[in-house]
Amino acid sequence: MLGKKENSGNAKGRSEKGGTVKRGLFVGRFQPYHLGHHNALKNALLQVNEMVIVVGSPKESFQPQNPFTAGERLEMISAALREDGIFAKCYIIPVDDILEYALWTARIKSYCPAFDIVFTNNPLVRELFEADGYRVEKLVSNNSRLDSTKVRSCILKGESLKGLVPEAVEEFLEAINAKKRAESIVADEVKQ
Repeated sequence: MLGKKENSGNAKGRSEKGGTVKRGLFVGRFQPYHLGHHNALKNALLQVNEMVIVVGSPKESFQPQNPFTAGERLEMISAALREDGIFAKCYIIPVDDILEYALWTARIKSYCPAFDIVFTNNPLVRELFEADGYRVEKLVSNNSRLDSTKVRSCILKGESLKGLVPEAVEEFLEAINAKKRAESIVADEVKQ
């Protein structure tokens, strides 16, 4: 787990001075983490003191829709948060998939520090957390048309990622030669 404070159980968060910490939850696969995610996160942080960022599908990697490992996604997100000076407000936690939706929110609650609000645009995530009694808010981003599919396509084509991902993520993707990986994954898919 990355972040600065630990909280046991699922009780409300507490600050060092004993006051209540308002904490949000943001779930995504982040394949890769892009400016749509980043701007939505920054907007959500205007409503809460801290954010729990759940990296979903952590075991999925080296696939066309899931090219990056959980570790790489943690590094991308951390680099972007540090670049903007908001890393200390966030916990980044990978949570395994569970195919039984009735248990999914329980799994997230058991892996994460307590949270008060869930931020999502996914109708199923909204329904599951509302059924569990959570307040759910829409994610708001000024990059609402940006999605990971478009970013992965640009990586594969070798197109510029400027304006699509935070600078720190662009540097990370260059360092791991994401284009070569994307080409390799596509070549493997064609062979099968």
